[in-house]
Amino acid sequence: MNEITPAEKDGKYEFKINYSERELNCKVEKEQDKLHVSIDDNINAELKINNDGSIEQVEGTPIPASTIDYIKKQILGHQV
Repeated sequence: MNEITPAEKDGKYEFKINYSERELNCKVEKEQDKLHVSIDDNINAELKINNDGSIEQVEGTPIPASTIDYIKKQILGHQV
């Protein structure tokens, strides 16, 4: 899809994502084992990175598993 762009060294990322048949901006702030996700500035969720490398949603607007997988690949793809 699109390249990931680290915004700053503090774990902020911004990239395009296909969501509900539209291309939207996705911003993710990685903070230790948490990913704070904002899609199009109106869908907000918090994801938790488990010890086994899996990711689960713990708060916010429910987002599809396929979207969570895409975010995981963008943020952790080089680490997992």
